[in-house]
Amino acid sequence: MESISWANLNAEEQRTFAILGAGLSIELCDPVALLTLRRLGLIVGFHLTAAAHNLRIDVVFGELGARDCVT
Repeated sequence: MESISWANLNAEEQRTFAILGAGLSIELCDPVALLTLRRLGLIVGFHLTAAAHNLRIDVVFGELGARDCVT
């Protein structure tokens, strides 16, 4: 998978990513965004992949410079 940043995702893809990351129902997700995130390797089935979890950590902690604090 190529490196994907949060800014590369459109609003619906970001929303879908956040919904799945929060453990909410996939039925709340945009179907096209689901397909795109699957194609990008960020979700498998109904769950975020390891790469997606890493991106999520980068988004949450990246701006704070706290990435090194996460184990």
